[in-house]
Amino acid sequence: MKKRGATPFIIPAMGSHGGATAEGQVEVLEGLGVTEEATGCEIRSSMDVVEVGQTDDGVPVYTDKHAYNADGIIVMGRVKAHTDFKSTFESGILKMASIGMGKHKQALALHTHGIKGIRDMMPDVGRVAISNTNTLFGFAIVENAHEETTILEAISPQDIDDREPKLLTESVELMPSLPVNEMDILVVDEIGKNYSGTGMDTNIIGRIRVLGVEEPESPSVKYLIASDLSEASHGNALGIGLADLTTKRLFDKIHFQAMNENVITSTFLDRAKIPIVLDSDREALQAALRATWGVNDEEARIVRIPNTLHIGELYVSEVIFNEVKDQEHIEVLEEPVDMKFDEAGYFYPM
Repeated sequence: MKKRGATPFIIPAMGSHGGATAEGQVEVLEGLGVTEEATGCEIRSSMDVVEVGQTDDGVPVYTDKHAYNADGIIVMGRVKAHTDFKSTFESGILKMASIGMGKHKQALALHTHGIKGIRDMMPDVGRVAISNTNTLFGFAIVENAHEETTILEAISPQDIDDREPKLLTESVELMPSLPVNEMDILVVDEIGKNYSGTGMDTNIIGRIRVLGVEEPESPSVKYLIASDLSEASHGNALGIGLADLTTKRLFDKIHFQAMNENVITSTFLDRAKIPIVLDSDREALQAALRATWGVNDEEARIVRIPNTLHIGELYVSEVIFNEVKDQEHIEVLEEPVDMKFDEAGYFYPM
């Protein structure tokens, strides 16, 4: 863009992330490595928006003030499966043009309608936002199972409706998954907004917990333990409600104002409910094992992952190890060993 004589700047395309404040959204970007120093251009963060129209359903459409006043807008975003619903358009350019560019005000306007708002109304809001602003093109990013960029595609506004669903299909085919579908216990070392908008990717853990949305048939997890919260989340522990047990370490890091602003905006309140809080990973695991009726500890089907974004390497209990060790796509990095905890009763980092 600079070579073509432009002076690019970045806006955070977020609804209620960062506590729905301009400063908080800059902090979220910093946690992702997106800074003025790293990108070489200015970041203009504001919650001020301009109303640019409305949909046929009467939903008002908003666009970030800085973007609206720019000479041109490039809407960038990953095209991937949404964590709340399944549809033709999920996470992608239209979502970023609507809930992203429309900031907190647009998020409120759509989430007021519950799942219908973000699943059925969101694409139309994105279309109006693109049509009624100086949007030059969308820029789609598709990643593989290792979070590596595999497709970069610039899409003209008139082609977004055709291309985005096809890219979504490719993205879903590239998504990672756990090596087994049935688990007694899933331990997630760290949840956070840098791993998923819901703290944990619902497509990985098999839990959605949104009224009116059917729960996935697989994977099936009896008990999920959330052990820690990422620093990049700045205390926003949205997604903690998807767990059954957590630790005092994670609980003590929660910034309730940031988390509550996010979850109340979304209206999916279950996702911020606090599960049982125990003093350590060891105690949480013991409680989960006790509640796994009729299964001896040695036979428990346990999987441990660092987070739901990076599952290329993981730990499994011996019964699962024996099931998967000879599969073609599985590489054994370590033979079975006893679980190890530090002095405080937490797992050592993976």
